[in-house]
Formats: sequence, C-alpha cells, structure tokens
Amino acid sequence: MSALCVLTGDLVASSELSPEAVDHTLTTIQTAVHAMSAWPSLTGFAHFARRGGDGWQIALSDPSVALRAALFLRACLQRDDTMAKTRISIATGTGTLPASGDLNAAHGPAFVSSGRQLQTISGHALMAHAQGGGHHAATRLADHIASGWTQAQARAMAALLPPDAPARAQVAASFGITRQAVNQALWSAGYPALMEAIEAIEAEGSK
Repeated sequence: MSALCVLTGDLVASSELSPEAVDHTLTTIQTAVHAMSAWPSLTGFAHFARRGGDGWQIALSDPSVALRAALFLRACLQRDDTMAKTRISIATGTGTLPASGDLNAAHGPAFVSSGRQLQTISGHALMAHAQGGGHHAATRLADHIASGWTQAQARAMAALLPPDAPARAQVAASFGITRQAVNQALWSAGYPALMEAIEAIEAEGSK
C-alpha cells in the first residue's frame, strides 16, 4: 500500500437533473482531474472513476494536496455551472491501486474512510474530512467560504488554485479583464485566507 488521498462524492439533488446534466457535471469533474495530473506533486497519479449513476471517486498520489484539490473541483464546477453541486468526502491514508488504475478495483483504509464519510455529509454541508480534528475544521470552513462564490469568483479561483498557476496578469489577459478585477474576485472569494490554510496543510504534510 502507498500513501494517497481519496476524494469520494455524489451529486446533490441528482434526481432533479437530466441525464445530460449529470453527464456534463461528471465530465467537468473528470476534466478537472485531468488538469490536476499536471500538478508537480501529482505526476505519480491522479485517477478518476464514475461510481453508480451520480457518484465519482478520485485518487491522488500526494495526500497533502487534498484541500487544494477539493476546492479546485468546487471552483471548476461553479465556474462552468453555478447550479451543479457535489458532496466531497476527503480521506488521506494508504491504499492499493491495480496496475490499470481502475478505482473500482482499488482498496485500502483511505478508500473505506472516504466512502463512509460521504454518508455522513448532510444539510448544507458539501465537504468533510474523514481525519477529523484540524483537517476537518479547515475543510468545513473552506466549504462555507466556497459556497458563497459567484461564477466570476469561481473562475478566478480555478485559475489560481493550481500550484503552478500563471501570474495574475496572465490570468487577467486570458479573461480579457484587468488585473485589478482578478484581484477583486480573488479577495472576495477568500483566496488569501484559503491559500494560507492550504499552504500550511501542505507544509505539514511534507514533513
């Protein structure tokens, strides 16, 4: 078994969505995972799998990026479709992946914890961390902040959350807006505080 991070989720109120909307949302998540696979610490692996009609699971080779990855998923969804919501259960620990990378054949404590934790997420909560303690507290606070993102704020967060994100001036140019507008979106989205939390968690995980 190796150390990894597992994110397990399902779509909120999926019965009210058309099959096309469900497919679109899960494809957005899969595309986000593909983008994560280029993150420097995730060159080991970043695997995605659909589970059932509206469920999904992700395994990442670097446990420390769990919160960054969860928020990146939220940002990508809210950037593309503000109506699409998913619960996200985070677990870090050990697990075993088959050579094919098929998560439906994976096993280990991290997979079990993530799946079980998902069943406890209810109400307005969308994110939880199975480890509890400070990690869960940071995840719940981040969840609360992300729930208030506008589509413009989510777009800025999706562009700047990756560890190898381009300069804000480049992001502004790609959006066709000013750097000041990008800065305003990030500030309103809680980016400075969220990044402090993410970087503190990742620094602890690298020790």
